Amino acid sequence: MHLNRILLSGILCLCLTLPCFAQQQAEDTAIHFSEKFLRAINRQASSLGHKLDKTTDKALARWQRQETKLLRKLAKKDPALSAQLKTDAAAQTAKLQQQLSNPGELQQYLPALDTLKTSLRFLQQKPDLAKLGLKNAQVSGTLDKLKGMEGRLQQAQAVQQFLQQRRQLLKEKLGNLGLAKELKQLNKQAYYYNAQLKEYQSLLKDHKKAAQKGLAMLRKTKVFENFMRRNSQLASLFRLPGDPNDPAQAANLAGLQTRAQVNNLIQNQLAVGGPNAQAQFRQNLQDAQSQLSQLKDKIIKAGGSSSELDMPDGFKPNPEKTKSFWKRIELGTNIQSQRSRGLLPASSDIGLSLGYKLNPNSIIGIGTSYKLGWGKDIRHIKISHQGLGLRSFIDYKLKGSFWLTGGYELNYQSGFSDFNELKDLSRWQPSGLIGVSKVVSLQSKLLKKTKLMLLWDFLSYRQKPRTQAVLFRIGYSF
Repeated sequence: MHLNRILLSGILCLCLTLPCFAQQQAEDTAIHFSEKFLRAINRQASSLGHKLDKTTDKALARWQRQETKLLRKLAKKDPALSAQLKTDAAAQTAKLQQQLSNPGELQQYLPALDTLKTSLRFLQQKPDLAKLGLKNAQVSGTLDKLKGMEGRLQQAQAVQQFLQQRRQLLKEKLGNLGLAKELKQLNKQAYYYNAQLKEYQSLLKDHKKAAQKGLAMLRKTKVFENFMRRNSQLASLFRLPGDPNDPAQAANLAGLQTRAQVNNLIQNQLAVGGPNAQAQFRQNLQDAQSQLSQLKDKIIKAGGSSSELDMPDGFKPNPEKTKSFWKRIELGTNIQSQRSRGLLPASSDIGLSLGYKLNPNSIIGIGTSYKLGWGKDIRHIKISHQGLGLRSFIDYKLKGSFWLTGGYELNYQSGFSDFNELKDLSRWQPSGLIGVSKVVSLQSKLLKKTKLMLLWDFLSYRQKPRTQAVLFRIGYSF
């Protein structure tokens, strides 16, 4: 009986302490999440702001150099026009500098940026912010950094408009003066700058894991949903529905017809029109949609702000130019095996490669390889070091998934037991490779594609001992 009382008391104590422990654990998780959330946004804002500054400064410097070169050539043909354009350039540049010093609010609406800013303002107004282990200054600092990045985006858009205006003016003034080559170069610069801005704006959606988790947790709460509906940038432009208790919304909607009333009115009019009225209504609706699409196309063509619309005649853009260095790097591995021949054991060449994408159709790179010896045959397996290799390669896309592959390699073809033996340069033999490869895409998170290579070593006939002339390699890209 006494033992039962002790057991019952223990169970009651455990039941009382578990909620406290769970609450403490939840608070610790919230603190950890909040700090990670702010750090992720800070890093993203700093990184993107730095990239915008660097790209904008470089684009302006290139444009000014190219335009100065163009006006210098123009001065030989039409000095008066050259002087006029030079004066216009100085005036527009001064106006641009004034805009850059006071960028103001971002004119373009970016949903991802709006969500981040509204999330931080929500945390700022949260009364139990201290329970999350955060201070108002931390949230305010992150919000200021985000606003700073927004200012840089506005500066970039001001530069974008400046380049578009200069491009259009130079095209109108110089179109018939034999300076098409120089104008084409300016058009390319404007195009790539616009494309780079689009790339950076897309990075705003690419939240890190901590930021994604934070936004997902906030979106699950009804309080944040209501706050977003009332305080986002989009809500300031359009009063979003969903809050019937908002007096401002009620005033805005007063006197407007509901959807049901509009539907009833349409049905009554169709009934009066007779049996063919509904078909005629559908036809008129399709015609209206077609006219709207045509009007939209005209507006896009007249706007000139899209990077696709600035494309010079005969110019094929290189999408790799707007990517960062690391996004153009392609890491790969490959393997090549050969049978035992004479005194040489069976071996496998295991290679690593680092490729750099010049454009969608060309890749250059370097690599290294290690020759692993297996022994004479399956009954006489003996692991040994049979050589090393230094590689360079170039791939050019022929058609579809077929590529032309070439390369130059230096291979140490002898077995070694000490790395000091590799210093003997006379034992390194060259290989010149050319062949065809086929790339097969893979649906894998780790491996992006498989590469099957058939290569001819046209320098193999001079090597001693003689090596394989025809090589087959299987490669994988990460």
